[in-house]
Amino acid sequence: MSELQEPRPVKLIIGLIYSQNAKIDECIERLRDSFGDIDFISDRLPFQFTSYYEEEMGKDLSRKIISFRKLIRRDELADIKVFTTKLERTFSITGKRTINIDPGYIAYEHLILATGKGYYHRPYLGKGVYADLTLVFRNKEFQTLEWTYPDYGGEDLRRLFKELRESYTRQLAKELGQ
Repeated sequence: MSELQEPRPVKLIIGLIYSQNAKIDECIERLRDSFGDIDFISDRLPFQFTSYYEEEMGKDLSRKIISFRKLIRRDELADIKVFTTKLERTFSITGKRTINIDPGYIAYEHLILATGKGYYHRPYLGKGVYADLTLVFRNKEFQTLEWTYPDYGGEDLRRLFKELRESYTRQLAKELGQ
């Protein structure tokens, strides 16, 4: 019989896709106010993997990935997605988002994103939020799954997430002595 126990805390990450007129610095400050110190912010990356957001947000979109110093419990993800969905609305112009905010977390074994869209591979977390198993960590690398978003499956982001996982691993060892 298995023994029920809380899993190790995980590293909160947030993917931001934003338009040229977005107040991205203000948004990042709001995220910092809510989730604490940021320990990583990527450079601005071009977002060119899909035209899905163009009708709402325009063309020439950019992406940033940020991570937070404070580790979270996995069951906090639904509340975080509820908060970021509301935050997206505060930065909307005439009902159209200028910033898409995708929270998720990195654990030893995988990268999970929160989404409001259910699908066969997305277990329900509550509060209208589903978990998307985006990447799995096997053979010392993050590996894609058949449903992984193309940009998350790209070599550059997988390398970045591997570096964040290494940072998370060191942090966890320091904080929990593991």
